[in-house]
Amino acid sequence: MRRRIQRSMLTVLMLTTVVLGIPLTYTAWLWVEDITRNDLRGRLEQISTEVIGQERGTGVVRGGLDLRTVAPLVPEGGRLTIVYPSPEDNAAKVEIGAVAVDDPLVESLSMATDGSLRLEVPATPMKARQRQAVAGVGLAVALSLGAAITVAIVTARRVADPIRDVAARAARLTMGDFRADPRRHGIAELDRVSDVLDSATVEIAGRLQREHALVADVSHQLRSRLTAVRLRLDELSTHSDPAVVHEAEEAMAQVDRLTEAIDDLVRASRYEDATDRDPVPVMDELRGIAAEWTHPFQEAGRTLSLTGDESLRAPITGSRLREAVTVLVDNALMHGGGTCTVSVHTVRPGRDRDPLVCVQVADEGDGVSDELAPHIFDRGFSGAGSTGVGLALARALIEADGGRLELQRRRPALFAVFLGKPLAARTDGRRVGEPR
Repeated sequence: MRRRIQRSMLTVLMLTTVVLGIPLTYTAWLWVEDITRNDLRGRLEQISTEVIGQERGTGVVRGGLDLRTVAPLVPEGGRLTIVYPSPEDNAAKVEIGAVAVDDPLVESLSMATDGSLRLEVPATPMKARQRQAVAGVGLAVALSLGAAITVAIVTARRVADPIRDVAARAARLTMGDFRADPRRHGIAELDRVSDVLDSATVEIAGRLQREHALVADVSHQLRSRLTAVRLRLDELSTHSDPAVVHEAEEAMAQVDRLTEAIDDLVRASRYEDATDRDPVPVMDELRGIAAEWTHPFQEAGRTLSLTGDESLRAPITGSRLREAVTVLVDNALMHGGGTCTVSVHTVRPGRDRDPLVCVQVADEGDGVSDELAPHIFDRGFSGAGSTGVGLALARALIEADGGRLELQRRRPALFAVFLGKPLAARTDGRRVGEPR
């Protein structure tokens, strides 16, 4: 931002310098020439007054022109030519000063009908003064431009640095750093933003603390209730009927998986960043979901299949991925049709970008209508009378690990979960991307 502000201000300054500096330089050049010519015209007027005075009202100069009062008015190195009326001749001519003038600057003055004055002086001194004037103007422009650049740099720093500090503080807030920052920058608007961030920090920290406490209480209560249910199911496992024993054992397995899922979710909620975790095999995480949902799909007369590259790994939280994919599979069972396929492969989002692990969940049903598609991930929105929480929760779980959940195709429905950079197993025991 500082560079953009500096570039903008410097561009304006350069344009102003060009627009004003060039005309000012040209004006200074003409101003020196005008002063020199005015001086010459003034001298000619004085000489004209002397010549007219020697005519003594007769209209002619008798006895020759007295040059003692005229000669001092001729500049050094100049040449004066006087044509005046005389009784011997209608117009006598006299020259004073240098024999020849190189590169002359000429001024003339007419005196009635029989007289004239012509004054020639070297133009070199005038041009030297013109160059001095232009240099003075250039120096003034350079000084003003330097001062303006200094002001621009100070102003850009004065504006950009506080904005960068506020942006950095907001970034720290998103990373979970809720420490107060007492710094203020003397800019009313930015100080107001800092005050709001202080208030938001206190509020967010309080809410997170309450939510963590609520999660801990809910998980404790759920584990207690699940323990009680498991004890009852354990009693049923001693029943004499083999069918009852089988159902009790299946129910106990479901209770164990649910308890494990609760523990994983609570544990994952304490570590928001998944990029620092060890990559996990994606297919291994999804294989349990396929085994769990195969029977419900068979009861509905449908098929659930799992395909993909067994070697693909991603730095994700296994419990979050399982819960998100479970929501998608359940959604396919409730609202889809035909075979539900869960596939794992890699995709390349761009020519210069690293490939990503993609988990796709597709079915052969009617898909998602055009009216529902824009709102399908909105919390509380449902087109089938459900709670409208499942897909919103699934997207939140995937985004918590830095991934994305998207509806790639509407008819038939195809959901895609994009995970991090793939890390495939190697024969030497390392993973792709690990150093030797």
